[in-house]
Amino acid sequence: MIPQITAVFVGLLVLIQIPMTVAVGLYRVKTDIRFLDGGDAEMTRRMRAHANFTETVPIALLAMAAAEWQGAPAFLLWSGGALLVAGRLLHYVTIRRHGWAIGRAVGMAKTFLAMAAFGLFALAATAGLI
Repeated sequence: MIPQITAVFVGLLVLIQIPMTVAVGLYRVKTDIRFLDGGDAEMTRRMRAHANFTETVPIALLAMAAAEWQGAPAFLLWSGGALLVAGRLLHYVTIRRHGWAIGRAVGMAKTFLAMAAFGLFALAATAGLI
């Protein structure tokens, strides 16, 4: 079975990550910061927003694929995937605009909720509880 719903979210999240990566690279060219953040607060925000996305999205998608392989209902996959996308976008936009604000924490909470739902479903299905 090919995890088709997960594939939709893989595609969406890849398309979201590309501009994040480009934003860091373009700012490096503009400021001539070749390594790390050069002490530049804007570069730090861009790097952390991109890095946090990169740190959380792959494991969330693996958990989503595992849940889908284990027969998770479409509602769980679509709603969890939407929650993941919303959480990642909110987190990114908040870091870029403010550095720290409540949107950052809410974005992480949405991300963790989606990750936990997928992971728990995969475990429960593997254990024969579902």
